Amino acid sequence: MDRALLRIAIVGAGPGGLCTGKRLLDEGFEDFVILERAPDLGGTWNWNRYPGAECDVPSVLYSFSFDFKTDWSKPYATQPEILGYLHDFADKFGLRKHIRCGDGVARACWDDASASWTLTLDSGTTVDADVVVSAIGMFNEPAWPAIEGLDRFEGASWHSARWNHNYDLTGARVAVIGSAASAVQLVPEVVKVAGRVYLFQRTANWVNPKLDDPYTPEQIEQFREDPSILWWFREQTERSMNEGMTFAIPERNAESEAAGLAAIETVRDPDIRAELRPTHPFGCKRPLFSNVYYAAFNEPNLELVTDPIDHITAHAVVTAGGFERAVDVIVVATGFETTKYLAAIDVAGRDGRGIADAWNDGPIAYLGVMTAGFPNLFMCYGPNTNNGSILTMIEFQVEYLLAHLRRFADDDISWVDVKPEAMQRYNDEVQDAIAGVRVWQAGCNTYYRSPSGRIVTQWPYSMDEYRARTATLDHDAFEVGRLSTTRRRRR
Repeated sequence: MDRALLRIAIVGAGPGGLCTGKRLLDEGFEDFVILERAPDLGGTWNWNRYPGAECDVPSVLYSFSFDFKTDWSKPYATQPEILGYLHDFADKFGLRKHIRCGDGVARACWDDASASWTLTLDSGTTVDADVVVSAIGMFNEPAWPAIEGLDRFEGASWHSARWNHNYDLTGARVAVIGSAASAVQLVPEVVKVAGRVYLFQRTANWVNPKLDDPYTPEQIEQFREDPSILWWFREQTERSMNEGMTFAIPERNAESEAAGLAAIETVRDPDIRAELRPTHPFGCKRPLFSNVYYAAFNEPNLELVTDPIDHITAHAVVTAGGFERAVDVIVVATGFETTKYLAAIDVAGRDGRGIADAWNDGPIAYLGVMTAGFPNLFMCYGPNTNNGSILTMIEFQVEYLLAHLRRFADDDISWVDVKPEAMQRYNDEVQDAIAGVRVWQAGCNTYYRSPSGRIVTQWPYSMDEYRARTATLDHDAFEVGRLSTTRRRRR
């Protein structure tokens, strides 16, 4: 099949979808559309516009290697800068004409007879494609806590990933439910303007300091003139990250815990310090980073609440024992449905089998990219690929799916599907490696696990290892097929 004639639909215009689109154009695959439910591109960096939002991966690792950004304002990039980078990326590589914002995918159905997918959009219209690339990732569907009365609260309320910028928090009484990544970033900003802030913490997290002094204009100009300085820093950062991704170095873990405990000493009140100290080992849950979070607890208008929430009334949050705190606003900062992945869409593969049924024990995919029974369906940021810098991991995944797409043209195949036994062997190996990461088995509550208890988000090796595994195709792991010339012509 001529590369220019292969019809490709990409679901999601975040980093994964944009990277895929750029590389498709490089390789001569021109007939593709990027379908995005949101009003604009950017994925999680478009949705997460809460105050203080920024990346917890160093900026030097948060641009694609083939479009290296040298003028970040500081070592950890802010949300507006990252979103700006993604917009510039789309413009630079001619992706705008392929992107359809406000066109979310509700359903995707595979047809064996035509070896193609039909995508039904939220609008009811359809898109036919030979290949589908899911780039919706992990952080797309907000998770809402099951708290009695939340739906009957009469004040303002929203999820941190859907921030209401039209509401003025000046002087307001604000409840923030959740104390993980989003809350750690937004609470110090909200405290600056709100009259009273109640942070409802279920579990204390490790929040470590970071080297994040803004770059001077002179430094930024130097980076622009000589990017090799940042490239060297990127290489060193990636090496360090690879060494620490699975928390296998006890001395390094101890250093991280010591740094986190020292940071908590910023809090003047000894009782609050005690409540902020984690009881799980560093790495059991996602490590967090902030230089301002603990200092916020020295402000008189921030109260840490560790009693569990019992219910919510029309105007207050009520904790166990009946203690009532009247609030004007509730901000839900409880993260995302991270273990859904592609199951966030109604997907039907061979014989009409749904992806939710195929994943009834939790999401599973060969190299995080393909699931058996769903031909010509590839994933970016799929199951068990979360670790390190996701932009780096996405690059490897895109190169891997391109290796498959070249076969469509070079070998004249119509479909490819990973064999169930190959996928199972791979997953068994990954799960064995995960079982060997001691801190992930420490029993803390984390977004890593599916309801079955299996860790379905984390990659248990280094980014270098993932690069090596995706560098070549194991042809024995796949079955392929061809339509007859007549059937292809009718299609």
